[in-house]
Amino acid sequence: MAEIWKNRLDKLREVVLADIARGDYFGAVLTVGRGGEVVFAEAIGAEDGAGEKPLHYDNVFSIFSVTKAFTNVLILKAIEEGRFALTTKVKDVLPEFTGAPREDATFYHLLTHTAGMPGVWSPKPGMYLDRLQELFEASIAHVAGEVPPGSRCDYSPLVNHVLMGTALVRTDPKGRNYQTLLHEDLFAPMRMDSTSMGLRPDLKDRHVRPDMRGTVPIQHLSRNLPGDHALFEDPEVEAPHVGCASTSYDLYRFAEMLRRKGELDGVRLLSPATLQLARQVHTGTMPNELYKRVAENAGWEVPPANQGIGFQVRGTGVFHHLFGTLASPETHGNYGAGSTMFWVDPARDVSFALCSAGVMTQAANIERCQKLSDLALSAMI
Repeated sequence: MAEIWKNRLDKLREVVLADIARGDYFGAVLTVGRGGEVVFAEAIGAEDGAGEKPLHYDNVFSIFSVTKAFTNVLILKAIEEGRFALTTKVKDVLPEFTGAPREDATFYHLLTHTAGMPGVWSPKPGMYLDRLQELFEASIAHVAGEVPPGSRCDYSPLVNHVLMGTALVRTDPKGRNYQTLLHEDLFAPMRMDSTSMGLRPDLKDRHVRPDMRGTVPIQHLSRNLPGDHALFEDPEVEAPHVGCASTSYDLYRFAEMLRRKGELDGVRLLSPATLQLARQVHTGTMPNELYKRVAENAGWEVPPANQGIGFQVRGTGVFHHLFGTLASPETHGNYGAGSTMFWVDPARDVSFALCSAGVMTQAANIERCQKLSDLALSAMI
């Protein structure tokens, strides 16, 4: 095994504890591995602001937009299986998706956040976000294209993945619903035993209820339970953009599959060729419109979007980035609203999976994740 700088990993723990003491967040569960061997796996801090409920390594978290990574990988799998192509227009699979200019968008545009639609958090105000068909119908009816596909990178919090989730269901040869499809095609074969779409009942006792701390200005309503963010506690959810729950270890296993070029424990999900293409930057010098605003408000240099096909990619240059300033250019991964992130650095053979309690604002979370990522990478000798 490659050499590990143990003192630097000890420093990683110290920095997390200092963050918690400062009130940046409540606690974190972090898993770091190199070359397939776990070198750091700890639960630090608590799941609540009062510090009365210590985190445990097997705690289950609502992972917000990391859910998108699972949808993306199943789309790449469907493409490999010949169900449609990166170049297939979305309207050819979903005929309801009409109207210029959005009707020219392909699955490549959806996966790279360049479909030309605005980045909306809900297709219409006040709706339930727990049913895929309703999300699809509302997206078709209420979210129009603004610019030609391919001309702008605008992070899609919801619509792109509702479209892709619907495409997976419609083209599934077994006729399964989205929750079943996710479990049978991804979670079960990858042995992600504590991951589910919707909060599976057997995971409830380990679940860390998300504390938004006023950082997320929208509601996540579910028809089955009361509360502004009840979606994250409801087992009956099909939300391909935000609806999954998981653990740091399961996210690490997902990252390991990517690090191993699409295979884990003898089960192959994707081909190396697909992942080689996916972890390249596909958005040129375009900024991501959402994070352009975050950077401008924080007084930072506006970074390039660096979108891969279904993944954010580190790329080159020194600027604020969730994956750190030390990550190699093809480092790729996904993140979830101020709390959750995984990445894979293929050059350094490193996988990283973070779940944290106490949702942070976007800029503060970027700074936190950059710091922790760089600490982990600096420990790899």
